Amino acid sequence: MSKRVLILSASPRKGGNSDTLCDEFAKGAKEAGNDVEKIFLRDKKINYCLGCGLCTNNDYSDCSQQDDMTEILEKMISADVIVMASPVYFYTLDAQMKTLIDRCCAKYTKIINKEFYLIATAADSAEPALDRTIECFRGFLDCLEGAQEKGVIRAAGVWMKGEINGTSYISKAYNMGKGV
Repeated sequence: MSKRVLILSASPRKGGNSDTLCDEFAKGAKEAGNDVEKIFLRDKKINYCLGCGLCTNNDYSDCSQQDDMTEILEKMISADVIVMASPVYFYTLDAQMKTLIDRCCAKYTKIINKEFYLIATAADSAEPALDRTIECFRGFLDCLEGAQEKGVIRAAGVWMKGEINGTSYISKAYNMGKGV
């Protein structure tokens, strides 16, 4: 059965290491017959959460801000599978991904029963150095009803753009996508 796969790439570099893994995941998922859409967060306008309370005062249905997050949230709600990918900056998520997660506040109660795949890339060559980033993702998933973590890629030792190419992480991302 075909699934709706939404890939959220927080790489600030188009074709960066985490973005490349998103493309490989997408390739595998498409070849498996799924409907795949990738959103490159750098191309979107996502403002910081203002903590104004409009969403919580309106049963998590509205946000006071008029930006691209409304569209992204609707896509997250309608997706079956969500891939979240971030480079690691100072041993945690980058600002693009963290801002997206914070802005899910308006409708996080409607992101229900999703399968999640988590991707993190880092210059540090030790995979455990990516654990804090993965735990940040998991903190978000813990807030979502019925969220299922289906796979994780901790791509260590890749800093400069393109260093991911030729590593085993490429096939891992492709195979993970193929298995959706």
